Amino acid sequence: MNETNSLDFNRRDFLKGGSAATLMTMMGGVRVFAQDQAKPTAAPTSGGLKIKIGVIGLGAWGREIINNLTKMKEPVVAAICDSYPAFLRRAGNLAPGATPTEDYKTILDNKDIEAVIISTATHQHKDIAVAALKAGKHVYCEAPLANTLEDAREIALAAKAVGTTQIFQAGFQYRSDPERLFLLPFIRSGALGPCALARAQWHKKQSWRVTSPSPAREKALNWRLHKETSLGLIGEIGSHQIDTIGWFLNAKPVAITGFGSLMVWNKDMGDDRDVPDTIQAVIEYPGGTRLIYDATLANSFDGMYEVLYGSDAAVMLRPGRQSTASGQSDTNAWMFKEVDSRLLGWEVFAKKETFYKETGIALKAGATKSAQGSDELSEEDLLKVSPVNVALKNFVLNSIDLREAIKNAALVFPDDAEAAAKEAAEKLATLRATRPTCGYLDGYEATVTAIKANEAVMSGARLQINPEWYNLK
Repeated sequence: MNETNSLDFNRRDFLKGGSAATLMTMMGGVRVFAQDQAKPTAAPTSGGLKIKIGVIGLGAWGREIINNLTKMKEPVVAAICDSYPAFLRRAGNLAPGATPTEDYKTILDNKDIEAVIISTATHQHKDIAVAALKAGKHVYCEAPLANTLEDAREIALAAKAVGTTQIFQAGFQYRSDPERLFLLPFIRSGALGPCALARAQWHKKQSWRVTSPSPAREKALNWRLHKETSLGLIGEIGSHQIDTIGWFLNAKPVAITGFGSLMVWNKDMGDDRDVPDTIQAVIEYPGGTRLIYDATLANSFDGMYEVLYGSDAAVMLRPGRQSTASGQSDTNAWMFKEVDSRLLGWEVFAKKETFYKETGIALKAGATKSAQGSDELSEEDLLKVSPVNVALKNFVLNSIDLREAIKNAALVFPDDAEAAAKEAAEKLATLRATRPTCGYLDGYEATVTAIKANEAVMSGARLQINPEWYNLK
């Protein structure tokens, strides 16, 4: 993946009117670190307590989830499930102690398994998630939650119904990302000035097709390529980035215009897919701000990133250093100031660095002062700061701590179920604040946007958003 990008700064205009302090900032980027105590990986662990987990859906992403879980101390991958025997065998090599099964109901019937992670095809999430919640399991459901509004709503309502007795987490992993959490108050504080527009993209040259051993398995394995089961590039991939922008803006779309084409992987290539391999969308927010999003399977240039453009500065987020072992990346962010913007103060004194052809202020969460000047992270450290690892870690620890809180509350209030429930609810609220995740409501709303964005792409039209779609009834 090519990780370069240029932003057009007018240096001559800057040199005519910029201050010396601003000149120092603009000629060399400034790395800025969050306070040590803000580092999510420094959060308290669960004191050696364990939790047994079942993983349902063992495609490439399901196996990546297992790879993450097995590197943590707290989770025990006790069972793995997939209807495709080859995936079961491959996942079994990653978790040799796990019991394999082709029927997820055997995992839900196992009382020793307290939590499940659902990483099946999107259209299969609903039945499993609802059944898992009814079985009393903590549930991590991959994103998007579903491929229809009806299924997404049913999952969210089932999660809402369990209240404070179980953890439900949607797999919009950027909601747990240390870098994005660090930037959230920074952006919402107005440090960029009024946000004029946003851009995001995902470019990767690949077919998106899974090799099938037989025609009978081909469609099931390649569910992403068919519109009856897939939300396409904008839903299955872009929903994470679109959710990030809406989260930062604290806004839901009011309209979406979409376009989709089969530019490479089409019938001329002998491909029978009906999901576009190249898409664009314009997502409109209240007040006139628009997100321009594009994704393609035709070309890898410039990879993926998100940018918000304010009148005082722009902020870019994109993958940073990558682990050779897992293929995961942490997140890097830069701020590019306009020459007429006010000085914030801190950017003048921190370490200077450059970013590609332009200069920017590097915004980095969760690093100590002693780490300044070094971009080197060990494989273990890099895994800890990847968004998916942090999201899974928070799910595991929150599930354990809620379990213990419920036990302790029952001991403290043995004859007062209402007081015990209140005590556990207060603990859950604390967990959500200290280990952020994407809950059922945020997950539902992000899924609604993904579904409607895909409808706009497939229709090639402007779709007006009905606010009622976001209401859970």
